[in-house]
Amino acid sequence: MQDLLPELSQLEQIIATAPAELRCTVLANIPHMAQTMPLYALALGNESPATPAIALVGGVHGLERIGTQVVLAYLQTLLQRLPWDYSLQQVLEQCCIYFIPLLNPAGMANGWRANGNSVDLMRNAPVECTDGAAWLVGGQRISRALPWHRGRADRLEIESQALVNYVDQQLLTRPFSLVLDCHSGFGKIDRLWFPYAKCRQPVPHLAQYYRLRQLLFQCYPHQNYLFEPQSQHYLCHGDLWDYLYDLSLVRQRMMLPLTLEMGSWNWVRKNPFQLLSSLGMFHPVKPHRVRRVLRTHLILFDFMLNATVSHRHWLPDTAGQAVLQQDARALWYPG
Repeated sequence: MQDLLPELSQLEQIIATAPAELRCTVLANIPHMAQTMPLYALALGNESPATPAIALVGGVHGLERIGTQVVLAYLQTLLQRLPWDYSLQQVLEQCCIYFIPLLNPAGMANGWRANGNSVDLMRNAPVECTDGAAWLVGGQRISRALPWHRGRADRLEIESQALVNYVDQQLLTRPFSLVLDCHSGFGKIDRLWFPYAKCRQPVPHLAQYYRLRQLLFQCYPHQNYLFEPQSQHYLCHGDLWDYLYDLSLVRQRMMLPLTLEMGSWNWVRKNPFQLLSSLGMFHPVKPHRVRRVLRTHLILFDFMLNATVSHRHWLPDTAGQAVLQQDARALWYPG
C-alpha cells in the first residue's frame, strides 16, 4: 500500500528511524482498496498541558501533496537539529509541536482532492455559512460525483473526526496554541488565511491575529506572504478550522489557526505543461521547484514555533487590543 503513496513511505521511514523524543500515535485506520492506511500524529516536546503548543497539518486535500511534503521537510530538519541544537532543546522544554502530515492518505493515494468517500474534508464540519457561500465551491450535498461534497450532515468523516478529537485533546487543554494547515492551489502569492470562512464577521481574536502579522512583517520585511481573513476571497460551509476555532472559544482557550495557501499558479505559469497532469495545478512538478518550495517556508515555520513559545511577550494586553482591533478593522474590514 505504501508503494502507492511515497509520502506515507517517507513518513513511516522517519518514524522508524526517529529518536525516542518523537512520539507517534495512530489516530485512525482509513479504509482504502479493501485495506487500511494509518493516519499518523506525531509529537515533539513538552507534554504538560501548562505549556503552549503548535500543530502543523498537511495533506487535507489529496491533490495537494506539497502540503504534506513541507511538513515532513520541517519535521526532518528538527530531528536532525535535535541532538546538537541547544536552542531547539530549550524551546522543546517549553512547548510541544504536533505534526499531522497526512490527514487524507486515501485521497492522496487516489489522486483526489476529496477523501476515499468523495468528501471534501474542508467542507465536512457541522458549520453553516451565514453570508452566502460560493456556489459549489462553498460546499454542496447535491452529489458525491461533484467536487466539494460536504458528506453526511449527521456525522463527520473518519479523518475529520480524528482531527477534531486530537485538537480538542492536545491543543484545547493548553493556554495557547497556533495551527498551520498547509495547502496549495490558490493564486500566485503565498497567503496566510485565518477564520472565518463561514461569514464576513471578524473573529474575536482579531487583535491577536493582527499582532502576529505585525511581528512577521517586522521581523522578516522581505517575506512575500499575504496575511488576511479567508472571507476576503470566498465563503464556504463546513470549514474545519472555523469549527475548531469556535470550539476553542467554548473551551475558553486561545487557539489561532492559520491556513498556508501556497500560490501554485506560479508553478503553472513557469511550466504550462503541468496542466497536463492531474496534480499540475497543486504541485510543483519540476524537482528544483519542489526543493525551492520545501526550503521557502522553513523561516515561517520557525517563526510560528518561536511565536508559540514566546506568546506571553507579544500577545496584547487589554489596552493594546483596542488599538490593534481598530487597525485590523481598517486593514481587513474597511467600512
